[in-house]
Amino acid sequence: MDHRRILFISLSICISIVSSTSVFPKEVVQFGFCPKYDLQAMNKHYQPFIDYLNQTTAYRFKINLSPFYQETIGRVRQGETPIASCGPVPYLKAREKFNVAPILRTLNKDGTPYYRGIIITRENSPILNLQDLKGKSFAFAQEWSTTGHILPRYHLLKSGILLKDLKQYSFFRNHDFVVEAILNGEFDAGAVKDIVAYKYQKKGLRFIYLTDLVPTVPIFVGANAPVDMVRSVKAALLKLNPKDPKHQKIMAEWDEEFKYGFIEASDSDYNAIRRILDVVEKKTTPDERK
Repeated sequence: MDHRRILFISLSICISIVSSTSVFPKEVVQFGFCPKYDLQAMNKHYQPFIDYLNQTTAYRFKINLSPFYQETIGRVRQGETPIASCGPVPYLKAREKFNVAPILRTLNKDGTPYYRGIIITRENSPILNLQDLKGKSFAFAQEWSTTGHILPRYHLLKSGILLKDLKQYSFFRNHDFVVEAILNGEFDAGAVKDIVAYKYQKKGLRFIYLTDLVPTVPIFVGANAPVDMVRSVKAALLKLNPKDPKHQKIMAEWDEEFKYGFIEASDSDYNAIRRILDVVEKKTTPDERK
């Protein structure tokens, strides 16, 4: 038997063994999330979503969490997390600095790609409107939070209220902490995204102000994200139909913000938020920056 035939047989045996034992592992991809809730709750809410991507793509995604928005974006810049989900303002910050690109937007329970911020107080509070917030204490979420900071700041400015006009203000790590601070009487009012406000409404909250509709949370990718990975994620999520009972069952345990499906996204979707962010940043003095 000549050497070429021996080599051919050896290669055939190796291929057969590899095929029969499925030894090729899936490529691991870190999926970043900004801290909407505490980290334990984030794992609980987003793991079923990650499990779905692992079952429907050729990749093995892993949740990559950090306690601060800036840290999440920094990991995208470093390439540690080539794909992430954050609110509109963190996306715009990442777009400006690192040229990320949005690939999808979430849909809300009404089937539209918009949501609101809500300014809240306790149900027995004398505060009735934005003007009543002058001289009161206010709880914001993180500085880069769209509905927890930038939108309420914008609407306070439109009502003639600057940060210096508040008795006290503070930034909290997530929206749940904002609600807790208000319900516990530590702050007079605060701002959170709509799904968080509605979750706690019957526990003693009253809504002071609902913002205009803003574009929903994007999923975005780094400049060097693998093309095949991006294509796989888009295909897996866009094929979900929130009106299909089978797909509803798949998404039932997903986070409230993700469980109603997705549409394709573009940078221009966030132009209105870009303008609002510009207004707020121009009105923010160095002493007010956290």
